[in-house]
Amino acid sequence: MDARTSSLLDASRTCAPYACAPAADEKDKLRRRYESTITVDGTELLADLSGALLWPDEGLLVVADLHLEKGSAYAAFGVLLPPYDTASTLERLAWVIAYYNPRIVIALGDSVHDRKGWARLDEEDRAALASLQHGRDWVWVAGNHDPEPGRGVGGAFVQSVACGKLQFRHEPSAGRAAGEIAGHLHPSARISQRGRTLIRRCFASDSDRVILPAFGAYTGGLNIRDDAFLKVFRTLSFKAHLIGDRSIYLLPATRCLGG
Repeated sequence: MDARTSSLLDASRTCAPYACAPAADEKDKLRRRYESTITVDGTELLADLSGALLWPDEGLLVVADLHLEKGSAYAAFGVLLPPYDTASTLERLAWVIAYYNPRIVIALGDSVHDRKGWARLDEEDRAALASLQHGRDWVWVAGNHDPEPGRGVGGAFVQSVACGKLQFRHEPSAGRAAGEIAGHLHPSARISQRGRTLIRRCFASDSDRVILPAFGAYTGGLNIRDDAFLKVFRTLSFKAHLIGDRSIYLLPATRCLGG
């Protein structure tokens, strides 16, 4: 899989095995940065405070729902937002990539906010993307906002991609789906703490799958008590990994508030 050459949307892609997994002391270092380990179908993954997900054994970093160029999309309809969301999102992503130096990056769809978003990327943002992609494989998974490949943005464009026991796609399947890593729903959790109500982005997971929070600067969140999550997990037995300022906090979905 060569992320430097764009491809047409395939039905699926399979990633090559990682020939050189991180040493044990390096994995311990990574774990110390995290407060939450997520195990999906027997595979240990690590949740980052940024909202990214790391698979240390494969050197694989996953982000969901970047929604680049959302500000410019809204501006076209007369809703004026500061036009810095793309630069801000790419800057945060650059920090995460610089820290972990993954060999593969997978963006789980809705990487731009609308079908014309790729064309609106300015040269500076395109250069930033090229810099992030240098020396690693980069995979753009198709989403409902960006079903077609972008031009001049590097990477491989796919409908889904499999690696080992894990399957990476944009929209989570309804019901049990062992090994599924998805985005789309922008999970967030509402909790009551010391008389205050807090809303935080979160990872939503059970032993079969994980749904990532939206990574983009202008993305909102959908409460994990919404029916959309019940259709996916079937019950409220899943967990919320709440992203705090310095730690990730694990709570049962039943402990989180609706509304």
